[in-house]
Amino acid sequence: MHIVPLVLAVIVAVEHYYILYLEMFQTASPAAQRSFGLDKEFLDDPRVQTLFKNQGLYNGFLATGILWGAFFAANSWSVVTFFIICVVVAAVYGGLTSSKSILIKQGLPAIITLVMLFIFR
Repeated sequence: MHIVPLVLAVIVAVEHYYILYLEMFQTASPAAQRSFGLDKEFLDDPRVQTLFKNQGLYNGFLATGILWGAFFAANSWSVVTFFIICVVVAAVYGGLTSSKSILIKQGLPAIITLVMLFIFR
């Protein structure tokens, strides 16, 4: 894989590991409150924490899939492209159903990566 989409894919993966960290281990932290635009009382609810931890796990799967594809898969372009498309779809869905800022924060880096994957194929 060309260095440009590779570096961008790693950035997307790191972003999703950070989201995993916030959702699974720092659910009610000030950083999570700012990132998700939710108040501490809501984030302290054990039911919300369970949902966030589950969501964090999925973000970790996306990040791991991207890195596995980039560094270990036989057909790295196909694997990375698949997982980046998953990130784009999740960002579009999140932008439509939760917060439009998700389209920028998560979607834009993934879309740029996807474009670069095709340009440097």
